[in-house]
Amino acid sequence: MIEPPQASAEPQQATADPPPVPTERPPQSPAQVRRRASVAGTGVSLLLILAIVLGSRLLRDFDSALLPYAVATVFLAFGVAYRYTVWVSAPGARRLFQQGWRAFFSVENFRRAPTALPRMIATYLGFQKFLGARSHARWAAHQLIFWGCVLAALITFPLTWGWFTFTSSTGSGPGYEMRIWGFKVLGFDSLNVVGWLMFHGLDIAAVLVIPGAAYFLWRRMKDRGAVTGQRFAYDLVPLLALVVISVTGLLLTFSSIFLHGGGYEFLAILHMVSVVFTLIYIPFGKFFHIVQRPAAVGMQLFKYTARRRAGQPDGDGDGSGLLACRRCGQPIDSASYVENLQGTMRDLRLGFDEWAEYCPRCKRVLRGTAYLSHVKKGFK
Repeated sequence: MIEPPQASAEPQQATADPPPVPTERPPQSPAQVRRRASVAGTGVSLLLILAIVLGSRLLRDFDSALLPYAVATVFLAFGVAYRYTVWVSAPGARRLFQQGWRAFFSVENFRRAPTALPRMIATYLGFQKFLGARSHARWAAHQLIFWGCVLAALITFPLTWGWFTFTSSTGSGPGYEMRIWGFKVLGFDSLNVVGWLMFHGLDIAAVLVIPGAAYFLWRRMKDRGAVTGQRFAYDLVPLLALVVISVTGLLLTFSSIFLHGGGYEFLAILHMVSVVFTLIYIPFGKFFHIVQRPAAVGMQLFKYTARRRAGQPDGDGDGSGLLACRRCGQPIDSASYVENLQGTMRDLRLGFDEWAEYCPRCKRVLRGTAYLSHVKKGFK
């Protein structure tokens, strides 16, 4: 007869409960994401319409000739809100978005580095110094396009919405008044330098945009790397649209000054069509990176403040927060940044988030070793 095992005389320790597994946010279905994006787009569009009505003093300052442009901006608002909602619904973008806003509103970050955010807005968003590291010519061309488009937007959108008005008490000048929401802001003479700049701001913007867009068109026709991966609708259409808008805008000025209005109506229609098409295209093409870039600034702020706390060379910490490579022991990055990257990998269910704890050199060595051990071995 087999006797049952004797009970141990020593008291057995109670097994500890397994650590709780962090609950993951359930992924949203595509239908849910589209529904949320549609609601967001509709809400933003209605708010813009309300702002146009109120800002133009119940449409008293609204120019009906600019109605197609105003309608295009409403579609633009819907498209940007829709696409942005879809974008931040993805796990990686959502985590970037949350970390960026958390770093932005952090009192500790402001106390440690009060000038970090303005400096990053100026260098990363405004002057885009990261492009200068790739090519000085690309940086200069991008700056021309960027500041030209910013100037054009600051002039076009308020005029289109009826927020800015230029009125003259004599009907034909030369004295004019610029009003914002009905309040007089500036009086100027259209014949002096200030008046010329006020009335030719869009021409100046066009002069900035044309050489920048022309350089990128030339590069995409000559550079082998750019030609290989470019797509016509995604890479070339935005540049062509900028050139068409700028050239037709300058031709309108040329027609009114030198041709006494000859061909002005045709050029005005062509200019309007190109602008409306570009505004509607922005949320769904390459121009959408204009909307995404501020979120990247927030992520840069998160990286910078995390490294300062960890004791990077440009920080003031004691180095205790730096995470070391699991293979060679060299510091990789701040522990909070690596944890954020691993969290994104878990959200995406990639299954190799532990690789974030290796430095780039060790990753290459391990990949090469795995190739020699498992792939090339089979060809012997």
